[in-house]
Amino acid sequence: MQILRTVIWVLILFGLLVFSFFNWDPVEVILWDNLVLETKVPVLVIVAFLLGLLPMWLYHRGAKWNLNRRITSLENAVRSNALSGRHQPTASPAPVAGDSLSPSSDEQP
Repeated sequence: MQILRTVIWVLILFGLLVFSFFNWDPVEVILWDNLVLETKVPVLVIVAFLLGLLPMWLYHRGAKWNLNRRITSLENAVRSNALSGRHQPTASPAPVAGDSLSPSSDEQP
């Protein structure tokens, strides 16, 4: 699985390199009326990508951390219950006198 992830990242970086090579043109980005940013197209694309990715990545990491914490807590609870012996199997209930399978004394042949 790690090799597949590495191959995908290499392909993405190669595609970004090719894109950067063919689009190395300066562009002007007007942020406010008096503030103009002159940058290259690949820098603008990478910054826009990171601005979209970063909040979702942080949310994912937070949710994963929270779920791992809950899983660890539940595992510890199960482990402590198993060690304390609270959930030992109980003996089956004793049969009631009227529930026997043998024929009653009233039904003699």
